Amino acid sequence: MSGAIQIRDLIFAYGDRPVLDGISLSVERGEMVAILGPNGSGKTTLLKILSRVLAGTGKVQFNGMNIESYGRRELSRLFAVVPQESQINFPFTVAEIVLMGRASHHSPLVFEGEKDLEVARKSMQLTDTLSLADRYLHELSGGEKQRVIIARALAQEPEILLLDEPSAFLDIKHQIQILELVRRLNRERGLTVLSAFHDLNLASLFFPRLVFLSNGEIYRDGAAKDVLTEKTIYEVYGIKVRVEWDSSGETPRVFICPSSAMPG
Repeated sequence: MSGAIQIRDLIFAYGDRPVLDGISLSVERGEMVAILGPNGSGKTTLLKILSRVLAGTGKVQFNGMNIESYGRRELSRLFAVVPQESQINFPFTVAEIVLMGRASHHSPLVFEGEKDLEVARKSMQLTDTLSLADRYLHELSGGEKQRVIIARALAQEPEILLLDEPSAFLDIKHQIQILELVRRLNRERGLTVLSAFHDLNLASLFFPRLVFLSNGEIYRDGAAKDVLTEKTIYEVYGIKVRVEWDSSGETPRVFICPSSAMPG
């Protein structure tokens, strides 16, 4: 197995309900990959297994090493996670939350140094949250909180970024800004990105590779122009859509009719 992320024959079930059924996937260093599929298809479960929140059976490797061989601090320096929702129940400011991303870069009893402060400031600048630095997280809107959590992830300076619906709570302006930022970091720093997505059009616009999950298996895997088809969407989601191409002829666009998901 080779690549930044390697998964082979991964199986996971919640009790008697199977979710992943023999998934095998390799993500090369510097790739941007979107994981797509309906609710319950295993997108979030896959990310939780990669972040060691859950444990499945099969093989999961980062940079050629089994995930179990990494300590928690090593994993925190290797990858960062942006979950759908983050529960932070204490009154931390935005700056304090972002600085938490630096924890794995020094010992627990050492205070943040000049580099930590500079990395945190840069991360807040990149995510348009620097103006929020002194505000408490509970005072922010859902979209503002999401940008803060992304800033914390960037402050880790990871090799791999795992995103679970990164645009879910953002308005269209910040959706585009965040995804453009992720793409820029991918191109300039070689950041490997694996992200669960519901929005097919955003995924096809920003991610060169799309992986569709269906019934616990990988249904299609490839470039958007090859796999984002009317047939794929019907067989994965059970709805009829129209797929057209943008003016460049490179990026497909999905158009949904309001009646397409209705029974009968």
